[in-house]
Amino acid sequence: MNTLLISILILFSMNQSASQSDQNETEVAVFGAGCFWCVEAVYQRVNGVIAVESGYAGGHVENPTYQQVITGKTGHAEVARVEFDPSIISFEELLEVFWHTHDPTTLNRQGADVGPQYRSAIFYFTPEQRDTALKSLRKTNDSDLWDDPIVTEVTPLTNYSTAEDYHQNYFNNNPNAGYCSIVIAPKLAKFKKDFPHLLQESL
Repeated sequence: MNTLLISILILFSMNQSASQSDQNETEVAVFGAGCFWCVEAVYQRVNGVIAVESGYAGGHVENPTYQQVITGKTGHAEVARVEFDPSIISFEELLEVFWHTHDPTTLNRQGADVGPQYRSAIFYFTPEQRDTALKSLRKTNDSDLWDDPIVTEVTPLTNYSTAEDYHQNYFNNNPNAGYCSIVIAPKLAKFKKDFPHLLQESL
């Protein structure tokens, strides 16, 4: 095999590997929208979402416990860390789900869950995510989706940590628990009704 042919094969192989790598790249978004059990359950059902993790973001305490966060004194928000495939679902579409599946007009509150740990927040990784989030916020605020002004915080991601194991995959593991059946199940039913085109085929 001559040198030229070997070089061509090597370049072809490198291009194929780069192409496959590009196709497999994922992105991450972090959303606070009340209790992280709710947010996790919703995004687990979105087509193109690879993984969802419940966690804590913001705040001034390193690696806080749930018992610390629920006091409202650590400054953290309960959040869902959403890893997604941008070739299937865009950050903009994830934001659409965000605006429709919680009330972004209530400050530090979602239903009966009250405190800064339940605030509506978008924690961004890049300037591009920040700009997209702010544009989406303005667009939603100008729409007729909500009667009151949106109070969602758009802020850089800081001090993120993973929540305790028993918080992970909570709704799927405890579908008959009181909070799950009363609060999360109706939220999921609304999501499925409003976003059938984004629903994972297996659901």
